[in-house]
Amino acid sequence: MMKNGFMRFDRLDNADIAPLERINNYKGLHTPLDEDKRREQAARCMNCGVPFCQAGVMLNGMYAGCPLGNLCPEWNELISKGMWNEAADRLLLTSSFPEFTGRVCPALCEKACTNGLDGNAVTVRDNELAVIERAFETGYIKACVPKERTGKQVAVIGSGPSGLACAQMLNRYGHEVTVYEREDLPGGLLMYGIPNMKLEKAIVLRRIRLMEEEGITFRCGSEVGEGISADEIMSGYDAVVLACGSSVPRDIKAEGREADGIYFAVDFLKSATKAVLRSGLAYGDHISAKYKNVVIIGGGDTGNDCVATAIRQGCRSVTQLEMMPKPPAQRTADNPWPEWPKVLKTDYGQEESIAVFGSDPRVYQKTVKRFITDENNRLKAVETVALSFDNGKPEQIKDSEETIPAELVLIAAGFVGAEEKLTSAFGAERTKRGTVMTEAGHYHVSGSLFTAGDMHRGQSLVVWAVKEGRDCAKEVNEYLSGCME
Repeated sequence: MMKNGFMRFDRLDNADIAPLERINNYKGLHTPLDEDKRREQAARCMNCGVPFCQAGVMLNGMYAGCPLGNLCPEWNELISKGMWNEAADRLLLTSSFPEFTGRVCPALCEKACTNGLDGNAVTVRDNELAVIERAFETGYIKACVPKERTGKQVAVIGSGPSGLACAQMLNRYGHEVTVYEREDLPGGLLMYGIPNMKLEKAIVLRRIRLMEEEGITFRCGSEVGEGISADEIMSGYDAVVLACGSSVPRDIKAEGREADGIYFAVDFLKSATKAVLRSGLAYGDHISAKYKNVVIIGGGDTGNDCVATAIRQGCRSVTQLEMMPKPPAQRTADNPWPEWPKVLKTDYGQEESIAVFGSDPRVYQKTVKRFITDENNRLKAVETVALSFDNGKPEQIKDSEETIPAELVLIAAGFVGAEEKLTSAFGAERTKRGTVMTEAGHYHVSGSLFTAGDMHRGQSLVVWAVKEGRDCAKEVNEYLSGCME
């Protein structure tokens, strides 16, 4: 390994395509480094005696480090030596889909990197992505077909990251796995919740094809609870895993909510991706931001994705309302390393808004008071009101109302749990948060029924969904093997 790489080499991220160039298409946002530069970046790893990057531990109510326990120092060293296949082997010991997390994960590993304590963290996520993409390009990644089958049949309902991870591991245990997906293509939020420029759909389909080669069956356009009953599923399989996500969006209660032109962000993003995949943007049969003033309610990742998508569709303006105060630019004293840094992040969508419109689209401590319509109930503006947090709770500030023109409003206020119709069909109890109830730290619901991912944990990150899927598969395997207590 290159000695003292963290002292010799500065951090160098994958290059960003310039905002004004990338908004002309829905392709990926970054270009990779060459091999020599990537090996230098891997050599910046200090090979810590106590590597927080891979710890995945709870600190003051927040997790620090990779939930999957990825062996970052080990495969960073192998990259630095040019041992790419060996690096892939170490990475794939703990990670099911590095090609996804290497693109969309907020890199909890890097936020806990020791180099980040008083400098710049190692480019762990970019290194991870380089390893898996090289493995695919060189043909090192091949279908992992079980040598023996157990004869057990498992149904996984939902093909998002938790469902895919669970299916992958159950298949490797030797069970026959069928994945049910109500959409026309598998992938869940990977396919229709994350825009193409952030995660190109060819990458998702590449993994799906590999899983099919491994023996996993995907049944798309199959909505369990509608065309297929829960009883039919439960009686037809030795075990069933519910991995349908936290799919009920949080709504906004404001006067005029029934106006035409108000959509949930998830529906907008799904519509946009479907249009991109079928090259149907010109047909006008999708939810379009073209020539419209767009207001997005919600300042998180989904809201940012809506900003970027609206810009690509040709919106007239875009405003992103965030009810919380603006985060600080640097860590505060009560948010030390290696905790997740609660600091201001300007993401790709906001960068593009700054480049196109000359300003950050985010407006803090604001919410919608009412939606204003024309005589045909079509949205034409929103009235906002400022918020204060003097007592820790948001309160509207008197006489702070403002009116913003808007023909399209996208609600990106998060999710409130799993769909009750589906959980009721399977007789699964729900928590107060709308998730499926299990014993703490476990995935077993009752009988042969299990659950994983956002449906079990609540709205979270892709990396957490993958971990849930892998851990759930282990518990299902124990049940099918007769080893479960």
